Amino acid sequence: MNLYPRFDFDQVDFVTADTHFSHARISELADRPFATVDEMNAELIRRWNETVSPTEVVLHLGDVALGPIEESIGITAQLHGRRFLVPGNHDRVSPATQSKKAIERFAALYEAAGWTILPEVIEGTRRGYRILASHYPYKGDSQESDRHTTHRPRWDDGIPLLHGHTHARDHGPNGHQFHVGVDAHGYTPVPFTEIDAWIRGLPDAEPWLDIAIREARQTITDLDGSETSNSDALFYTMGYNELRVALEELLGAFDSAHPDSPPGTV
Repeated sequence: MNLYPRFDFDQVDFVTADTHFSHARISELADRPFATVDEMNAELIRRWNETVSPTEVVLHLGDVALGPIEESIGITAQLHGRRFLVPGNHDRVSPATQSKKAIERFAALYEAAGWTILPEVIEGTRRGYRILASHYPYKGDSQESDRHTTHRPRWDDGIPLLHGHTHARDHGPNGHQFHVGVDAHGYTPVPFTEIDAWIRGLPDAEPWLDIAIREARQTITDLDGSETSNSDALFYTMGYNELRVALEELLGAFDSAHPDSPPGTV
């Protein structure tokens, strides 16, 4: 069962976060090697466009631009590629920091600059492996305590998570988290092939379809092996619900693994 809106990660070529275009103090706060905002903007654009072709897809995990937003978000129209944005707390389309009215007002500016705005947390599969992406990590922050906790993925249940927000110099990986912010990757988008290698190397990595099949079989085994009275309606209701969830997981995993299959083929 999906907790978050679905997204097709297989289409993505690069992932990044925390560019902070036109942020006057980010070089000071994040110890970036730029003397001026104009120098930073120009270098971020240059490195992005040398890495990403006009036809490739980039997933940006938030905090794309600050300052006077009409100007700063307009600068990002120079960036190559088809661009998706998962909002971060500094974005003017962030549910964590902006009202619905403000988001509606600013969304047009982002879209005019070429951004497709996504929800705060997205999930899907990448080469068959289940994955989440958010501006926020499961745990961690650029400050002493975790902020915006109600806007983060709810808990770490072993699903790999791509994130920004921390401005850490190392990308980790930290358990099931992978920091993709520019401060950890030479101010350049990260090839998703690097993420693929990390996911495959996780000790508990397992394709989602395999997990769903195993859990569905285990649920059926548990139901068959339980001792209960035929009159125990509550038991059967609970068992039915567990089986339904397991089968929904199985069907969701199958759909992700076989997106071209017509509905009802399983």
